[in-house]
Amino acid sequence: MKIGVPKETFPGERRVAIVPAVLPALKKLGIDVVIESGAGGDAGFPDASYSSAGASVGSRNDAFQCEIVAQVRAPGANPVKGTEDIAMFQRDQVVIGFAEPLTTPDVARAVADRGATLVAMELVPRITRAQSMDALSSMATIAGYKAVLLAATSLPRMFPMLNTAAGTVAAARVFVIGAGVAGLQAIATARRLGARVEAYDVRPAVKEQIQSLGARFVEMPIEAGDAQDAGGYAKAQDESFYRRQRELMAKTLAATDVVITTAAIPGKKAPVLITAEMVAAMPPGSVIVDLAAATGGNCELTEADQTIERNGVTIIGPTNLPATVPYHASQMYARNVVTLVQHLVQREKGADGKATGAPKLVLDLNDEITKEIVVTKGGDVVHPRVRQPLGV
Repeated sequence: MKIGVPKETFPGERRVAIVPAVLPALKKLGIDVVIESGAGGDAGFPDASYSSAGASVGSRNDAFQCEIVAQVRAPGANPVKGTEDIAMFQRDQVVIGFAEPLTTPDVARAVADRGATLVAMELVPRITRAQSMDALSSMATIAGYKAVLLAATSLPRMFPMLNTAAGTVAAARVFVIGAGVAGLQAIATARRLGARVEAYDVRPAVKEQIQSLGARFVEMPIEAGDAQDAGGYAKAQDESFYRRQRELMAKTLAATDVVITTAAIPGKKAPVLITAEMVAAMPPGSVIVDLAAATGGNCELTEADQTIERNGVTIIGPTNLPATVPYHASQMYARNVVTLVQHLVQREKGADGKATGAPKLVLDLNDEITKEIVVTKGGDVVHPRVRQPLGV
């Protein structure tokens, strides 16, 4: 069995799906790696590092001839060039990567028409068994970290409180909206830089996590019904809830230097939490980093992949921060992919308990992990949440 690793073609994407360090784990499964020449270069992994670890370096076509294809952005998450990849897919080939099937179900249908099996990394359930496969959390860790660094370089003041011969420099005030993985990492990073940090989340259960990082939890007298789904993700609320939330949040924003927003609902447009009027009331020179920019933004004024200024407030809308830290992002993502492959691949064992047979893919749709991540199989779209918008 072989895993093919093509070079990413999405503009600005510098990550690679497999790094040399994980090759021994794949070899133990009986799986060889074929990587497209130059695929790891932008992430700091030259062809020679793959060759020395036992991989074969070849063409893009070579990578797509393998039983498994591992990508960072599979078709669906790569609208610019992804359709070209679909034409190379083969029947019963397994394609692993971020695929955004909930927002691009037509692409999933096109993959099914090729007979390929699409495995979406963003659909890994947030359960204990699947933690080491959770690429969304891995990438969110990097996004939360990098968001604070972006804010720190844009803010016209320093983060830490300093006692100097020229007087005392007050600490910057940072407000993090959403305390998922990205939000918690943003809190931790801002605290390490010396800022005063406050945070809010619609899920009251995260209050203790926020406080454990040294931040103050912003209490809002507002009830959210079913704030969290079974997978651990925040659930969308009705517009009256968001309107009341914005009213209560305005006072905090007016006294904040940096706002990091992270509120996202899987498969849906991001909720608008900060209006233009709220931005106008913020202190001049303050900064908003909107990590939900890819799905519309939590700030009404956010423009995807743009840095703009409104009423003296800088609004930054990055859509792919993990690609700006490609070395470690690739390292973390590759470990997630390998763990997932280990879950899907089985080998027969001898009497001594050692694996002896050839590796075999087992796609058991009764398994609680497999049923959530497999989007297409056997020429059909099999994932219920993707079938629904297709009218299947």
